[in-house]
Amino acid sequence: MNSLLQDVTDRIIERSQATRAEYLQKIDKARRQGPHRGALSCGNLAHGFAACNKAEKSDLRSMVKANVAIVSAYNDMLSAHQPYETYPAIIKQAVSEVGSVAQFAGGTPAMCDGVTQGNAGMDLSLMSRDVIAMSAAVALSHNMFDAALMLGICDKIVPGQLIGSLSFGHLPTVFVPAGPMPSGLPNKEKARVRQAFAEGKVGREELLEAESQSYHSAGTCTFYGTANSNQLVVEMMGLHLPGSSFVNPGTPLRDALTRAAAVQATRLTDLGDNYMPIGHIVDAKAIVNGLVGLLATGGSTNHTMHLVAVARAAGYIINWDDFADISRAVPLMTRIYPNGSADINHFTAAGGMSLLFKQLLDAGLLHNDVNTICGKGLERYMLEPKLIDGELQWVDGPQESLDKEVLADVEKPFKPDGGLSVLSGNLGRAVIKTSALRTPHCHMKAPAVVFEDQFELDAAFKSGELNKDCIVVVRFQGPTAIGMPELHRLTPPLGVLQDRGYKVALVTDGRMSGASGKVPAAIHVTPEAYTGGLLNKVQNGDIIELNTETGALTLHVPEHELEAREAKQASLDNHHTGMGREMFTGMRSTLTGAEEGACSLFASQEQEA
Repeated sequence: MNSLLQDVTDRIIERSQATRAEYLQKIDKARRQGPHRGALSCGNLAHGFAACNKAEKSDLRSMVKANVAIVSAYNDMLSAHQPYETYPAIIKQAVSEVGSVAQFAGGTPAMCDGVTQGNAGMDLSLMSRDVIAMSAAVALSHNMFDAALMLGICDKIVPGQLIGSLSFGHLPTVFVPAGPMPSGLPNKEKARVRQAFAEGKVGREELLEAESQSYHSAGTCTFYGTANSNQLVVEMMGLHLPGSSFVNPGTPLRDALTRAAAVQATRLTDLGDNYMPIGHIVDAKAIVNGLVGLLATGGSTNHTMHLVAVARAAGYIINWDDFADISRAVPLMTRIYPNGSADINHFTAAGGMSLLFKQLLDAGLLHNDVNTICGKGLERYMLEPKLIDGELQWVDGPQESLDKEVLADVEKPFKPDGGLSVLSGNLGRAVIKTSALRTPHCHMKAPAVVFEDQFELDAAFKSGELNKDCIVVVRFQGPTAIGMPELHRLTPPLGVLQDRGYKVALVTDGRMSGASGKVPAAIHVTPEAYTGGLLNKVQNGDIIELNTETGALTLHVPEHELEAREAKQASLDNHHTGMGREMFTGMRSTLTGAEEGACSLFASQEQEA
């Protein structure tokens, strides 16, 4: 095992001894109290299976047949989740054929950041993760289940379902993907049209046509954003069936994998000899494996918050230094948009997950002594699923990349590191994704142009005020301020400025997430401006330095001058009401900082710690 990765793992275990022990004690107590149908009163149990057919009622009364909970984030509007409409019927039939029962236990919210981007609904996006976690917990709270299937793919949904599942860590839980849509308009062309629209060179009709050709059918968006990062990380942690993350929806192989996932859940219950709950799969080594996969592929920076919150749900405390050290140990092995022009289907064609697992394992970059839903170790994940004469089988995958412009060899990576750096200085701490930058490192020292809202930048761009070297500051975008929306509407104009030859960068306490691209962006700045971070006091013309080689994020203003400046009072009324945002006032006030996961679920525990 790589020594630096082992050191990171050891320190996570060491710092988390008390919290992990408390977690294991909690899930062991839950196991001893159940399934928990046997602990229910006759009236409770009768309610629980009232809508079942006669055979299912008999099975559930017997207490020897498994009952599998289906928790789904299905909706028609989110293309990645639309295929889940048919999954419950497929799952129920597959589970019934092996002598068990599956019940649809509950739904979780599933908002699409692609629809809400740049609109009021985006202010709810990050907070929806915690609502999803609570919704999953509500679904499982009936105490009727021996195992669970989680149906979710996109940005906040999988992290939320993971957190909710881990609160029921005594239950075996299998995550069930639905797969990416087939490739559409090439990502490079889509980006070109977006920039042309930002410059006024094409109109809305041309832009809409390009977007429609890109996002064109059921399935996950094909760029390597948070949704596809979720799938890769979950498989790396052993919670998916091997090779199931990126099989297209609506195919016989996809349906076969869904049936197999359902059956696998029945094999892991406490009613048999292979009990394997999710709380025993998600341990420090599995979390590190997930981080390795994320960083080796240049995945979404959203996980610098999501995986912190997921780890905390399993009793582990991780921080951005862990991300940075793992990034230094792990080479960048893929070029998938926005880190390149290929999409996730091209990655699969080049060798996909089986080859990624093989290369990382061979290089000593993954812990192999881990539990998975398929047993001990990751060898099965070096295989890929195939339908052979109508039967699902796992066979050897490619032994080397079939397209080294998309998936490189571990010995000859695209970059020697994973492309994620932590910046710190008097402005606070931030993360920056360097894997998509035009140069391996970024060092900028330029005057600040300050905005209190992402929408203010449009007018400045159109008026020509930004035609200069500058570091754009967009503040009061943090968790407590407005819920930390993504700021991707900033990308096209900043990209245009960069193409005009200006040196530009972004510093913000908001998010840019999985689609972070060629513009250097120091994001998730913490402490955020709203809660007293120094970002609050930055003024137009102040010199800011951003240096990924030294890790500096510095405001070059004398200390005595900063002390004399009054803190800026943000006017955020337009972000706190309308589109349901007024209902989230309480949640915003309890969100932890970005490095603590921007999470409302463990706020009191973090304060005690």
